[in-house]
Amino acid sequence: MQKDAHPENNAQSVLQMSVDFAGTFLFAVEGATAAVLSELDFFGVMVLGFTTALVGGVVRDLLIGAVPPRSIRDWRFPVVAFTGAGVVFFLHRYVERIPSPVMVTLDAACLGLFAVAGAEKALAYQINPFIATLMGTITAVGGGTVRDLLLAQVPSVLHSDVYATCALLGSVALVVSRAMGLHRTPSAVLGGVVCFLLRVVSAWQHWSLPTAFTT
Repeated sequence: MQKDAHPENNAQSVLQMSVDFAGTFLFAVEGATAAVLSELDFFGVMVLGFTTALVGGVVRDLLIGAVPPRSIRDWRFPVVAFTGAGVVFFLHRYVERIPSPVMVTLDAACLGLFAVAGAEKALAYQINPFIATLMGTITAVGGGTVRDLLLAQVPSVLHSDVYATCALLGSVALVVSRAMGLHRTPSAVLGGVVCFLLRVVSAWQHWSLPTAFTT
């Protein structure tokens, strides 16, 4: 039985949908760029763009019972993802010229958005708060993880910077804020800002978690 009557289906603001589409587009660009650098063909670029942008949300929705997943139910999300991938395929020389700090900043913003959106949706489906933080993390980094696996690489979230940790802490900030009675909007803003700042600073300072060889 589908949960069409769920709170998630309340009308979303134009601003929120615009931000969602922007995040989907950017993550698709990142995935497609990785595909181009790996010399994949057009189909491979499209697949990696779609995967990076949407698979994290699909996995989250399946795990919490929000079926069919939003990115499957709403045709606009795949269109945005494929558009981002197509831009990279045909204009990759120009995309590659975008300064790295700009891409890191945009990526951090999208990471924070997807993390808090994933955690918030899990809470709306009455998922345990601890698990909700994991759902936020999966939403933010799941697509990139599958992308790396398709490229036969160890997922970057497992060994570089503190990318997944930033998403996790942003999700934790949202969940804790909600548990303390803070309203939905400021909780989401707080979680997003925490994730964003940690990601930007970690990239700038080249932070990384300790490994078994450094402890």
